[in-house]
Amino acid sequence: MAQNPAQQQTRVKPATAGLLRLLADGEFHSGVALARALGVSRASVWNAVREVEAMGGTVYKVRGRGYRFARALSLLDRAAIERRLGPVAARFSVEVRTVAASTNALMLERAAAGAPGGTVIAAEWQSAGRGRRGRAWQAGIGGGLTFSLLWRFAQGAGMLSGLSLAVGVALARGLAELAGAGIALKWPNDIVTQDGKLGGILIEMAGDVLGPGAAVIGVGINVALSPAVRLGIDQPAADLEGFLEGPVDRNALLAVLLTELDGALALFAAEGFAPFRPEWESRHAQQDRPVTLLLPDGRSEAGLARGVASDGALVLETPAGLKRFHSGEISLRPEREGVTRDP
Repeated sequence: MAQNPAQQQTRVKPATAGLLRLLADGEFHSGVALARALGVSRASVWNAVREVEAMGGTVYKVRGRGYRFARALSLLDRAAIERRLGPVAARFSVEVRTVAASTNALMLERAAAGAPGGTVIAAEWQSAGRGRRGRAWQAGIGGGLTFSLLWRFAQGAGMLSGLSLAVGVALARGLAELAGAGIALKWPNDIVTQDGKLGGILIEMAGDVLGPGAAVIGVGINVALSPAVRLGIDQPAADLEGFLEGPVDRNALLAVLLTELDGALALFAAEGFAPFRPEWESRHAQQDRPVTLLLPDGRSEAGLARGVASDGALVLETPAGLKRFHSGEISLRPEREGVTRDP
């Protein structure tokens, strides 16, 4: 299927990037004032507005008042992220892009070119963001936090079983630090609340099977989903601002998540998934609940989710006994999405 121009977009014009910064305050700005500030014509301002709308941004246009976003945006800023990282900032190299086709695809290229571990690419908007099993990741401009982190291991891919679950624990810790109770995990790589999916993880491996290896860890967090974006999501979805009932500083959020990932990935490199297993099970939204697993060949397996094995495989209690399933083979569909908040 051919992609539309918005989907193919990997860079924006300087006027469009400038417009984003000027409208981020959520206030009205006249076309004349925008053109003067950007050093462009009124027609160029209009074209920039259309480009922002193609990226999922909602721009109000009122005659006599000008343009404004539906809400103020917390735009990503490298310097702000590094300040928030504090003492661990030296372990990361952060790049912020207005647009990327896919931060994971871009990071895989960087990994092949020898980029060091700790390289981070965060994008305001992905024109071809990818989720697990080839699904598209939906997020409008400023409405999500999407980033990829490169981490290098002495071990190869064959020795990194359970990595996505360990990453899930790190992200849940960071989100819980900001949001408190009610953040849970859904096997194998989703972050959920009682209202639905809050975020997802996509890990792609590079390097030799026996080592050394490199993991490209892609993360997408719903921060503030617009009605238009929600229409494109095929499952119950939650966003962080709705959960918190207030605005979220995405620079602070990214710094918190990177800090948690830094410690978790160092521990995983030394000891594997075992140290994370108890916490992962304590956060599992479907722990000891009935679930149905849909297998690639069309069959299904029903039973009780009894946690995970030491390699991250889901353990399902069935009438025929305990069975193990790996994330690459099946999809998990609980009887009820989400998790009940703590009273």
